[in-house]
Amino acid sequence: MVDDSADTVVERLKASIEAAAVYNPNDAAAPVAILWTDRTKHWQIVSPHLRRLLPQLIVLGDYEPATNTGPAIWLRCVVDGLVERPHASGDAVPVLYLPGVDRAAISGAQSCPAHLRPLVELQYRGVCWTQKNGRDWTVEAFLASQDGGLGLDVARDEATRLAMSRALVELASTRVDALAGRRLEAGDFDRLLTEDLVRDVLVWLNDAVGTKATWDERRWDAFVSRCRNDPGLDPERDGEVEAAERLGRREGPWDAVWRRFAEAPSLYPNLPAVLRRARPDLLTLPRSSWPQCNEEDEAALGEALRKLRHMPQATARKAILELERTHGERREWVWAQLEQAPLAQALAHLAVVAEGTSSELGGASAAELARRYAEDAWRVDLAALDSMAAVKSNADAKAIERALEAIYAPWLDAAARRLQDLVAAAPLAADEGQDDETAQAGTVFLFADGLRLDVSKRLVQRLETAGLTVAAATRWAALPSVTATAKPACSPVAGQLEGGAPGEDFQPSIAGTEQRLSWDRFRKLLGAAGYQCLSAQATGDPVGRAWTECGELDKMGHNTGAKLAARVGEQIELLVERIEALLNAGWREVRVVTDHGWLWLPSGLPKVDLPHYLTTTRWSRCAALAGESQVQVPTVPWHWNAQERVAIGPGSACFTAGQEYAHGGLSLQESLVPTLRVAAGTSLAAAPTIANVAWAGLRCRVRLEGADGLSAALRTQVGNADSTIGGPKATGASGSVSLLVADEGLEGASAVVVVLDANGQVVARRPTIVGGEE
Repeated sequence: MVDDSADTVVERLKASIEAAAVYNPNDAAAPVAILWTDRTKHWQIVSPHLRRLLPQLIVLGDYEPATNTGPAIWLRCVVDGLVERPHASGDAVPVLYLPGVDRAAISGAQSCPAHLRPLVELQYRGVCWTQKNGRDWTVEAFLASQDGGLGLDVARDEATRLAMSRALVELASTRVDALAGRRLEAGDFDRLLTEDLVRDVLVWLNDAVGTKATWDERRWDAFVSRCRNDPGLDPERDGEVEAAERLGRREGPWDAVWRRFAEAPSLYPNLPAVLRRARPDLLTLPRSSWPQCNEEDEAALGEALRKLRHMPQATARKAILELERTHGERREWVWAQLEQAPLAQALAHLAVVAEGTSSELGGASAAELARRYAEDAWRVDLAALDSMAAVKSNADAKAIERALEAIYAPWLDAAARRLQDLVAAAPLAADEGQDDETAQAGTVFLFADGLRLDVSKRLVQRLETAGLTVAAATRWAALPSVTATAKPACSPVAGQLEGGAPGEDFQPSIAGTEQRLSWDRFRKLLGAAGYQCLSAQATGDPVGRAWTECGELDKMGHNTGAKLAARVGEQIELLVERIEALLNAGWREVRVVTDHGWLWLPSGLPKVDLPHYLTTTRWSRCAALAGESQVQVPTVPWHWNAQERVAIGPGSACFTAGQEYAHGGLSLQESLVPTLRVAAGTSLAAAPTIANVAWAGLRCRVRLEGADGLSAALRTQVGNADSTIGGPKATGASGSVSLLVADEGLEGASAVVVVLDANGQVVARRPTIVGGEE
C-alpha cells in the first residue's frame, strides 16, 4: 500500500518503493536491495528529484559516484558493502534504478547481457518494485492503479500519455489531492507546465539558459506565448536582462512577479546577479529592487556607525535614531531576507539601546534601582547583545562595537557607579541562598552558570511559549560575584558553609571544619541533605529532590568575549530542552538558579590600576586585600565572612586590560540575578501529600492531603499513562479515592500510586504492591 499521509506524487512514489522492502522476519530474510527496472525510461527524468527524498537511490549508468550513478558491477559492490555506500545511512535498503533495463533481461545469467550479469543474483537476495502482475510500473500505471498506485482517474489516450510524460517533473511535486476527484486528460497535465506563469518567469530569470535547455519544446513555446500576451515580454527577443529590469521597476504585471520573488527569494539564488546586471544607468525608484543600492546603503551605515566612537553620548544616540529613520525600512527589503543587510538588522537593536540609555538609571536605594532595572532597563543589555549577534563579518562587528562604545559603555559604567554608591551607604542584606524548607518533594534545582537577568527574560518567554508556567523573581548574588563564592550561596546547602579568608579562589569552607568546598564535597553535602546530584542527561527520581547543572554561558563568555552574543540563543534552547526533559520525567517543579551575571562590552571594559602588592589574589573585577591594605577603589564584605573586605572594580572597570567579558564586581548586570520556578501545569501551588495507601484485595484506598481538584491512578510506570492499571479517579471532598485493579494476574506486582493535576502531570507518587505487601 502507498502511504496516504504523503502529500505529493513523488512522496507517494518514495513510499511505494520503500514499501517493497517490507518483509516478515519469521519466514524471510531482509532484502539486500530493491530492483527498479524501467525498460521505457519513463521515470528517468524524475530520478534526480527523487534522490533528494530517497538518498539510497543508486542509478545504473556511467560511473559518477557523486550522483549515485555507476555501472552494474559498481552497483553490486555497493550492495555487498565492498565500496562505500554514497549519500545514505547504512541501514537503508539500496534502491537500484535500472533505466532501459527489462526485468526479463536479468532473470537468468545465460540470457542476460554481459554488462548486467552482476545484477542477476540480486533478484534472489533482493526484491523488485513492480506491479502485482510483475510488470514495470509506468507513470500511467502508477497514477491510475487502484492496487498499489494512486487510484486516480486518468484518460488512456496517447495525447494524455505524452502530456503526462512531458509534465512529469512538475507532476512529481503536485499534491495528490489536487489531482483527485476528476478525470485527468492531456490539458490537465499541460497546465502543470504553464499554469503558474509568475513562477515560470522567476525560474527562467534565475537560470535562463538552463531553463530553456531543461524544458521541452512544447513547454518552452507555451511559456513564450504566454509571456508575450501577459507581461508583454518576448523571452527569446528581449532576454533575461531586459526582463530583470522590468522586474526591478515593478510596473504593471511585473509587480506581482516581484511580490512572488520577495515572498521566497532564496528559491531563486541566481536572480540577484541578474538584477545587478539589469540596473538602469538612470536609476529610478524603487531603490529596494537593486542589490547595489542595498550594498551602498550598508556601506554608508557601517561608516556612520564607526564614526560614532568619539562623539558625545547624547550626540551618538541622536545619530543612531536618525540612522534608524533612514535605514530601518531596509529590513523590509528582500535583501534583508537574504541576510545581505546585517547592519540594518542590527540597527533596530541599537535604536533600543539609544532609547534606553537616554537617561541614567536612577533610584534612591539599591532596591529601587533593582526594581527599575528588572522592570524595563534590562532591555538595554539584551538589545546590545542582539545588535552584535545580528552581524557576522569582522568589519560589521567593528561598526557595532564602535556604536556600543559610544552609547552603551557610558550608561553601563554610570549604572554600576550608582549602585556602588548606594551600597556603600546602605550595604545589601546578606542573601541566605535557598532554604531546605522551600524545596518540597518533586523539586529539582537547575543551576545555570552565568544566567544574566536579561538573558533569563528571554528564557522565560521561550518557556511560556512552550506552554510551561514560570514564576520569576530576582535576588542579589553573593559578593564577589564569582562562581566559587556565589554558586554555593544559591544552593540548598548554603547554611552549612562559612568563610575564613577568601584565599586565592574565594571559596567557602564546610562549617566547623577547615575543608575548602570542592565539587566532590559539595556533592556529598547535597546528598546528605537529601538531594540527588543528577548528571547532564539524567532525570533521577522525581519523588525526591535534586540538583543538576546545565548551560555554558559563563564558560563561553570567558572563551569568546564579544562573540558570546551569537551563542546566547543556543544556550537558551539547551536550557529549555533540559527543563522540559525534567518535567516530562515527572518532576513537579524545576527551580532555575544562578550564581552571577556579567558585564559585556565588545570594545573592552575600562581598566583601573590596583597594585599587586596590595592584594593576595586579583581577578578581573575583584581582589582579596592583603592585611590592612588601603585601596582607592570600592570594597565590599565577602559573602562568607563579612570581616574580610574585597576590592571591586569601580563602575564597569576591570583590574586587567582588554576584558570584553567579566564578572566579580558589583553592578546590576553582575549582581541582580534571576530565580525561576517552572512547572508543566497551570499552577505552582504546594505539592499534595499521599498520606496513606491501604489494600483490600485488589482495591486500593488512597488518602491524600492538599489534593483539591486532583485525581489519582495506579500505574506500573510513573510517567507512562498507558501503564495505568487502576483509575484515574478524582479525589473526593475528604481527599480519599478508591482504585480497583481489574486484572487479577497483577496481584503481587510492583505499582505506583500517582497523583495527577488537571493536565495529567504527575505531582506526587508512592510505590506499592498490588494487593498489599505480605
